[in-house]
Formats: sequence, structure tokens, C-alpha cells
Amino acid sequence: MRVLVNATCALTARSGIGHHTAELLAALERRTDVSVDTFPSGVFLPCTKWLANQADRYLKARERGGFAARVEATARRGIMAVARRAGKLLVPNPLDRCARRGGFALYHEPNTLAGPCSLPLVTTVHDLSVLLHPEWHPARRVTEYERQFRDTLNRAAHAFAVSEFTKRELVRHTGFPAERVTVTYNGRRPFLRPLSLAECAPALLRLGLRPGYLLHVGTVEPRKNLALLLRAHAGLPHAVRVKHPLVLVGGSGWRANELEAEIAARRADGTVKRLGYCADTDLAALYSGARALAFPTLYEGFGMPTVEMLACGGAVLASTAGAVAETVGGAAHLIDPHDEAGWRDALLRACVDDDWWHALRAGAVGAAAPFTWDRCAEDTVRGYRAALGQGEMKRAA
Repeated sequence: MRVLVNATCALTARSGIGHHTAELLAALERRTDVSVDTFPSGVFLPCTKWLANQADRYLKARERGGFAARVEATARRGIMAVARRAGKLLVPNPLDRCARRGGFALYHEPNTLAGPCSLPLVTTVHDLSVLLHPEWHPARRVTEYERQFRDTLNRAAHAFAVSEFTKRELVRHTGFPAERVTVTYNGRRPFLRPLSLAECAPALLRLGLRPGYLLHVGTVEPRKNLALLLRAHAGLPHAVRVKHPLVLVGGSGWRANELEAEIAARRADGTVKRLGYCADTDLAALYSGARALAFPTLYEGFGMPTVEMLACGGAVLASTAGAVAETVGGAAHLIDPHDEAGWRDALLRACVDDDWWHALRAGAVGAAAPFTWDRCAEDTVRGYRAALGQGEMKRAA
């Protein structure tokens, strides 16, 4: 079985979907029952990398605010528009051109919104937050979803959902048939394991950290509920905040100007540290050196940082929202994402109650063990087989 996978979202600095795509591709390539080709390739690869990088820098400039940032965003938007128009004139549909090389059974879109392609389609749905909570997302993304999401589902022979929660959301809100959805849980990246303090020391020293901080991993965006986390942490006794500062790991996102300003104000006294996007090589040390992961998300299709923290043997304080209870509920302490006092109390207890902290960490590695990319690949191939049967029925009809 030969499958064409769109790997565009894995070409630049990766967030959750980019990591999902890269790790799934690596696991599929280890199998002998499926052959995977990726788009873009050949001459399209450097062009797509450049355009993806420009888009990422445009969004960051747009959210930064200020005259210089507005000028930069306008310039990058113009450059991208010219490049896209030129590309469409030269090669109207590069994805389908790649697909028509022949021999492919399926086109898999791991980033939900599928481009025009003559192959039978399978798509991965990570969450429905753009559809259900457009106020959390940039207007351009919402418009893109409104234009393409329903079309993608209408064309899809099969869909993947990264949790049972996401499958239920997909079926309930779109009417997509449940029998044509396969759950493919995300995995834990194999380099994430418990590290000793000695093993953590070089990375933490380079990042200006001492062990014992409270950690949040994720893009700075409204859905991550960082405003509540900042308030809950600010409510801790000063001595606790100094000993256990809040460390934020993740790139700048969207609709977060006020939040970024609040983070900047809190950084002045050293009780909040903003590291931004961190390299994968530092992640195991960042998780292992933390007192606890705080993950108060308002909505999540999976919640990859929680599983990764467990894989490193860490304590997890997590929201009750979305799929989090499904994936790590048995090993994490769960708090309602709107309960600021509950979050403040949980943060304090994680910092000062060693017995409770040790109890949270007990069994953490074992709880993360079932989440592997090989399992994700196995379920994905099962979905491919189902899609081919469904695709044949649709063509026959």
C-alpha cells in the first residue's frame, strides 16, 4: 500500500500537529506493510519551506503589535501573496501533480484541511476548537476553516481522531459517520525519559533555571488558559513563588497581546520565566527538572505535554477539559479550568507537600507507556485499509 502524506506542517518550528506528523511518518516508515511518500518533495520542498517560514513570521509580527511589527507584517503578507500567485500560475496544483505520478492508493492530510487531490482522502482531526470556539483563533484561520473543513469532510473516505473525545466531537457536530472514524492516539517521543538532576544540569544551567520550577508547555494562545495560571501562581506566597517560579515553554501564538504584556510584567520579579520555543534536545531536562507540569487548558483534543511529562516521571496538574481526563486522568491531578482557587491550592500543595508530590509521580512512566507512535501507526494503517474499502464503495456509487 503506497500512501501520499502532506508533511508541510512538519517543515518549520513544530507545535503539536507538526510533532504528530513527523513522529507518525517515522513510525510508518518502520513498517513493511505500507510505503509512504511525502509532499512536498523535489523542487517544491525548498519553496514550501520558505513560504511556511514566511507565514510563521508574518503571524508573529501581526500579534506583536507596534508600528515596526505592522510594517513587517504588511510586507510579509505582500511577499507571500505575490509568491502564491506566481506559484499558482507556474504549477496550479502541486499536490495533485505529485499524486498523479502514479501508484498511490491514498492521500493522507495530517493537518485536517485537505488540498485538491484526485486520490481517495483520509484526514486527521486533532480538535474542533476552530469550529466550536472561533474566538480563540485568528480571523484568517476561522475563515479558512469555514471554507475548507466541510469540503474536506465531504471528500474524506475516512477520518482519524487523536482521542475518543475528538471522535465524539467530530460525529456530534458534523454528522460524520462514526464507523468511518479511527482513533489514533498520539505517542510519546522516545527521547523523553526521566533524567537525574545531574543529567538535567547542563541544559538547565544553559537556560538559566534551577530544579523545582512549575512548568507549562504550549503555545501562548487563549485556549491554553494562561491568564488563569498566572493569577493562580501570583496568589501563592512570595517565598513559594521565588523557590518555584512559573516557567513558560512554547512559541508566541495569536490573540495574546494582553497576555504577553502580563507575562512581561511578571518576569520583572523573577517569579515567571518565558523561555519561548525550546529545542527538542532540552525537553527531557525541562520536564525532569520541574516540580510539576501545570496544564489548565480550556479545550484539548489530546494534550501531548501531559503524556510527555508522565513519560519523564513528573507530576501533572491538568485541566478536566477536553480529552485530558481520557488520556492522563488516572495519573494526573485534575482541576476545573475555571477554578482559580483550585489551581492555586493545587500548585501550592505540589510545592510544599512532598508526600503528595511523590504520590503524583508514582506510576507516571507506566501511565505514559501505552502511548507510542508505533501504536499510532498501527491504528493509522488499519484506518487506511478501511478507507480503501470505503473509497471503492463511494466510487462505485
